[in-house]
Amino acid sequence: MHNTSRTSRFTISRLRQRLKIEDHDDLSRIPPHLVDGIVSNGNAHMELGNRSMAENGEEKNREHDDKKKKKRLLGGIKTMPFILANEVCDRFATTGFYANMITYLTQQLNLPLVKASNTLTNFGGTISVTPLIGALIADSYAGRFWTITVGSVIYELGLVSMTLSAVLPHLRPPPCPTQVNCKEASSTQLWFLYISLLLTSLGTGGIRPNVVTFAADQIDMSKSSVQSRSWNFFNWYYFCMGLSTLTALTVVVYIQDNVGWGWGLGIPTIVFALSILAFVFGAPLYNKLKPGGSPLVRLAQVIVAAVKKRKSVVPEDSKLLYENRELDAAISVHGRLLHTNQFKWLDKAAIVTESEAIGTNPPNLWKLATVHRVEELKSIVRMLPIWAAGILLVTAGSHQYSFVIQQARTMDRHLSHSFQIPPASLSIFGILTMLIGLALYERLFVPFARRFTGNPSGISCLQRMGIGFMVNIIATVVSALIEIKRKAVAAEHNLLDDPQAVIPISVFWLMPQFCLHGVAEVFMSVGHLEFLYDQSPESMRSTAAALYWMAISMGNYIGTLLVSLVHKYTGSENNWLPDWNLNRGRLEYYFLLVSGIQVINLVYYVICAWFYTYKPIEEITIKEEQDDEEDKIPHKRLSDANRNGDVELAINRESE
Repeated sequence: MHNTSRTSRFTISRLRQRLKIEDHDDLSRIPPHLVDGIVSNGNAHMELGNRSMAENGEEKNREHDDKKKKKRLLGGIKTMPFILANEVCDRFATTGFYANMITYLTQQLNLPLVKASNTLTNFGGTISVTPLIGALIADSYAGRFWTITVGSVIYELGLVSMTLSAVLPHLRPPPCPTQVNCKEASSTQLWFLYISLLLTSLGTGGIRPNVVTFAADQIDMSKSSVQSRSWNFFNWYYFCMGLSTLTALTVVVYIQDNVGWGWGLGIPTIVFALSILAFVFGAPLYNKLKPGGSPLVRLAQVIVAAVKKRKSVVPEDSKLLYENRELDAAISVHGRLLHTNQFKWLDKAAIVTESEAIGTNPPNLWKLATVHRVEELKSIVRMLPIWAAGILLVTAGSHQYSFVIQQARTMDRHLSHSFQIPPASLSIFGILTMLIGLALYERLFVPFARRFTGNPSGISCLQRMGIGFMVNIIATVVSALIEIKRKAVAAEHNLLDDPQAVIPISVFWLMPQFCLHGVAEVFMSVGHLEFLYDQSPESMRSTAAALYWMAISMGNYIGTLLVSLVHKYTGSENNWLPDWNLNRGRLEYYFLLVSGIQVINLVYYVICAWFYTYKPIEEITIKEEQDDEEDKIPHKRLSDANRNGDVELAINRESE
């Protein structure tokens, strides 16, 4: 009866339209045979519409299946050599001149130690703050592939200009082998240096936050897939970076100290140029996710919507809050964030008012946000306290490339009668420890810990970071004890007033602190990066990776501030960090100060980790994606059918 009623309504509508009869006119004057003819014609027309609709649906299904197959052929392990080549060469180039740059600044540009140290930490801070800009560009507009490509070109320009500064004599002050009454670099020479460093910093901003996430985009990073794998992507990513750094610290630093700075900077420049070609060559193989729009705008929309509805009452049933899977499809490809009870004030942004319930679709996102978008903001807010704890860890290690290298320069570095270790190459002990530690962590520690915790990863990211914090405190305390030992030997041989003298104590006394920092990196640095990637919304993962580098940036800046304050307020006679003679300083006090700050930071981290709640997510499997697409087809047909009353009737019959 219901279908007949629909047919009758349709027939009357068609009759009025065909015969141009007004609604108030009587239809009884129309001959019956004419009515039957029009109805028959309408039924035939409906059948044709049905057939045409089915054919169009099948064609669209085939096109959709072809697109899905092509998408699944993209990405995978085969893309890793092209992608990681870029990151490996970036780390190789950066380490190649940054690790030994304190030597270049003090012996080639004749800068005082504190000024040179602050230049390095400021550069380290800048090179780590630009990734936030690069991440926002990639997540919002350009996508990761093009951001990496453009950033690499800018970075290469910085390397070329840096190499020129080392090759052309007029870009450096006159040589000063005695390091006494030396002429410092002029303002012009320093500006050329700063421009070179700025270009490398800008280029790094496009590379660092995007390479790790772009590489992760090529493989299945869903929770179920990660747990089923016997390897951890972030462990192996960090392992590749460690190998690159190790090569730079051995080969490049040796060339800089023994062959010349022209070749020492030229080799990383050439290698990085080749890596750009390799990355672009692999472009047809990459799985390139489209940017989902500015994440900052989405976060701002949630805040503005919540403020506008601050007087509204959040319903007790979270299912009454606004959800729109189609609207969130571009920013929730692999899973939708589920509602949480934390920061419930933000839920006001997802309250559907009466006017919005009958309003336009899609809604005004500055007035109404989906649950997924609200939970994006909640995820970021939850992450920030944990992220902030990593800043002071970087501050504690910022002296590794400045004061510790100057310590090493005063110690016996001979491995044989004719060969001695370059001071900057001492970092290889930390890198080697990190590489060995990552392998042991993957193969021994994780299976062992899994027996007790039941966690497929052995321990959680938060537990891993906590262990790293504790090891780092031990490392800085050991640094203080070794400095006390070094100065005691210098005093014993009356060498405290001779900054150029070689103190008869082996440089290998510095090895324990480097090894401990390497162990801390295995736990803290890798855990920190994995935590930020895993707990961030998927549409903001480049931005989350940028937060990792932001922590490094802020840690370096705080290191600069701490060194400047200590140098300024510890007096001129017994200064903890003197400019020219480290033997008359109190470097061990500085290390102990950093250790005390780290203890306070550890207490703060434990409190934050204790109250942290992991983000809940409803992952979308391949089967669910297929089901979703099947569900979308009738809706799309109905949308197309609305343009023609004939087809609309056929759809109504199918649905009924």
